[in-house]
Amino acid sequence: MAEQNYEDYWKLTLEYTDIHSEKFIGTLKIIVDFILSHNEEPYSSEKYDRLQNEVNLSYTKVDMGSVRKSINQFVKLGFIHPYLVTYNPETIEFFNAKTNKKRESIFSKIIYKYSSFNSSVTNFSTQKEVNFLLKTLEEVGTLTKENIIGLMNVKILDYHKGYVTADELSFHTNIAIENGFIDRKYNQVGYFLNLLKKLDDIIFVDNMLYFEEDAKVIFGEDLKQESRKRDGYLHRIYKNLLKEEAEEKLGQTKCMVEKLSYPSLVASHIKPFILSDENEAYDPNNGLLLSRNMDILFDQGYISFGIDGSIIYSSELEEDVQVHLNTYILDDNFINDKRLAYLQYHRENIFKKKGLI
Repeated sequence: MAEQNYEDYWKLTLEYTDIHSEKFIGTLKIIVDFILSHNEEPYSSEKYDRLQNEVNLSYTKVDMGSVRKSINQFVKLGFIHPYLVTYNPETIEFFNAKTNKKRESIFSKIIYKYSSFNSSVTNFSTQKEVNFLLKTLEEVGTLTKENIIGLMNVKILDYHKGYVTADELSFHTNIAIENGFIDRKYNQVGYFLNLLKKLDDIIFVDNMLYFEEDAKVIFGEDLKQESRKRDGYLHRIYKNLLKEEAEEKLGQTKCMVEKLSYPSLVASHIKPFILSDENEAYDPNNGLLLSRNMDILFDQGYISFGIDGSIIYSSELEEDVQVHLNTYILDDNFINDKRLAYLQYHRENIFKKKGLI
């Protein structure tokens, strides 16, 4: 496993987030025209200063730092080459797009082929983060928000296959959670998630990222359920009821499986929220209070629970993880007829049945 450098993460900051806006397209056009007009002039800091002044003349900023940010975003996103050498051919297609939908498709192509968040006007990087994430999505099938945050800590060049496996993803996800990455880098996470939402043929459903084709198989052709929102108050009551159940049965608020008092526990749906009707969605019997690690494994179908509460493992889960979890069981205090029915649904529909162990 690659050694982790917690602060060597995928850094993305954008001056403009609306790719259809006049400022986004206009700034990009100024850069392209500048490159065409000075294509035989070698790069220099003086040349870069002139470009900054041209951009600032049209889109005045509070300081030149913001101007540089507005230029650098196009290098990071893959439109422009570092050192203002040239631009990628799809950049002109982006300008010429007649509809927003076509512009979004061209944007997606540029991001996938060329984007590298560590690149800038004065720095060249071969680390292609979005490409790496989408290949990982192909490998594992779906990504939670926590998985995506975990990926933001991956040193891509350490993984020559171009993606991480489910076990490697779980490792990086756990590190990011334990290290409090999401709290420390909230803006960076927000920029990245916002970028992913703009890309063609991938979709978030209940905070899970899927290829759209896969999501249609799971949720139906029209994907109407994607717009369903949790009722914040009912969800808090749902979690409180699970906490109270754990405290009643275990004497303290603990993970129902590991019996440990983690500072943060997840109210994990057994039948996924997005697939539940209004009664099922906030029924505490359709839930388990779990540690984040246990929730990830359960939510992604790497484990399930038998009628006696014993953990059932998919062969897709590495043996060392199975050995680690072998001492745990869902206490029979938490097993009732309603919860057993939900667990049967999980075993039949969510659990990765291939190679059931």
